[in-house]
Amino acid sequence: MAAMKLLLSQARRQGLTKPFSSPFPQIPRLFSSSQSSDSNLNPPPNESRKKLEPVSYAAKPKDQKSETSDVASPPLSANQEDRSSWTREEIRYVKDAPSISPVSYAQRVAPLPEDRVAGEDEGERTPEEMERERKRIESENRARRRFLRATAVEEDTSSLPLPTLLKPELKHGKKPIFDLMEAIREIKSNAKAKFDETLEAHVRLGIEKGRSELIVRGTLALPHSVKKDVKVAFFAEGADAEDARAAGADVVGGLELIEEILKSGKIDFDRCLATPKMMPRVYKISRILNNHGLMPNPKQGSVTKDVAKAVKDAKAGHTKFRMDKTSILHVPLGKMSFPEDALRENVGAFMNALLLAKPAGLKKTSKYAGYVNAFHLCSTMGKGYPVSIQSLSRAADHYTKLQLK
Repeated sequence: MAAMKLLLSQARRQGLTKPFSSPFPQIPRLFSSSQSSDSNLNPPPNESRKKLEPVSYAAKPKDQKSETSDVASPPLSANQEDRSSWTREEIRYVKDAPSISPVSYAQRVAPLPEDRVAGEDEGERTPEEMERERKRIESENRARRRFLRATAVEEDTSSLPLPTLLKPELKHGKKPIFDLMEAIREIKSNAKAKFDETLEAHVRLGIEKGRSELIVRGTLALPHSVKKDVKVAFFAEGADAEDARAAGADVVGGLELIEEILKSGKIDFDRCLATPKMMPRVYKISRILNNHGLMPNPKQGSVTKDVAKAVKDAKAGHTKFRMDKTSILHVPLGKMSFPEDALRENVGAFMNALLLAKPAGLKKTSKYAGYVNAFHLCSTMGKGYPVSIQSLSRAADHYTKLQLK
């Protein structure tokens, strides 16, 4: 714009002295070099020129960014002012202080009920009003509890019940201990089976498990037993063999009988007896005899020199008893069809044989204490009845007296 105004002013000056000519040929000369422009701008002084009027422009508005930058920065804190005056040596050994200063607020404490300021509408309540307010609050609490209880019951009925463990009923009372005759009467009265049940005795001994040297075993000749044909075999030679045949032994033999059993492997007798002289030869068939429980044993009285008595006892139907791994004896002592006195004598005979079979290594001085801990009688299909040791001792003494007569 300034260049155009300059050209127009020059054109006016030339128009006064020179004929009209186009100003455009002078434009290249104006923009070509600064000397030409300076020469044109500074005409000779003798030329008449028109006075130039000054041109003014509106002030340019400042940007907001520049205004914000011109705002004075906040004053430095005391800590920053102090750090500005620190020397280089002080800065090396001093850590930077926190730039954010801690802010503390006033503590707010909830007012206590007695410190509460009453409102404008509230005044001092009378005791009657306080009582009514208390009753109202209690009634609301009761209604709330009833509602919660009803909802809890509905939830319980809607959901399946959880399984519960049933505690077994503990029987605090001990079982009564019966006298021997009372126990026999109870067993006979409660025997309801269609067959002739057997009277069984179960004895728990006071012997430690695993003590092989304290095993209790023996034979028992019941005074009242079921008549049964027992086939007896006796291993003997010479005069002992003749005595066995005379006593009623069914099978009598020596080495030839042993060889026959060894070849065939068959047993045709119920009881087996032998003399001490024949035992080394009988060991040849010990495996076969042990399979049937017929191996002669001195502790059971099946190895003896008294041939006639041994055969007679075997024919009488002797009963064997042996302690099991749990230190318990199980022995049959008769039938339910026997009289009560006969069963009592059989129990006495068993107690006598049990005392005779007591191990020598048992460190007990008393007769029954520490040896017989419990004694039960029962039928084949009936329940057991505990029997007192005192009545059993009297039955054993009674049997001993009968044998002496």
